[in-house]
Amino acid sequence: MASNSTSFRLRDTTRNRLASRAAREGATVTQLLDQLIVEGIDQWDYPGIVFRGPAHDRRAALAAGPDVWEVVARLQELDGDEEQRIEVLSADPDLHARLVRTALDYAAAHPAEVQGRIGRNREEAQRSRSLSQQREALLG
Repeated sequence: MASNSTSFRLRDTTRNRLASRAAREGATVTQLLDQLIVEGIDQWDYPGIVFRGPAHDRRAALAAGPDVWEVVARLQELDGDEEQRIEVLSADPDLHARLVRTALDYAAAHPAEVQGRIGRNREEAQRSRSLSQQREALLG
């Protein structure tokens, strides 16, 4: 990924906090600043989206709900058109249709990120099922 040099003037307290946090995360100040800027823009673009997890493995989530990939994975499991699926999923009182749409909009703008997480989760679930079957066969 190509990058251009950009200069910022930060207050001393801001620079110190940024450096301290970068050190705790095992990242450079530039890496952390880049991540914070991208996440901040995404949060402005998709109100209700927050980011969770350590610096090396951040994931988009609904502020008071599940991760975006979890919402999309559940929508993929349902039948019907988009609105029918949203209606079914939003039957959960903690998951308003507006939030489901926000998660879906974020996922549409970041498909590789969201589909990657869905794929990794499905692979892990399959490994877990296989291991369980192997344990049962062993104890048979």
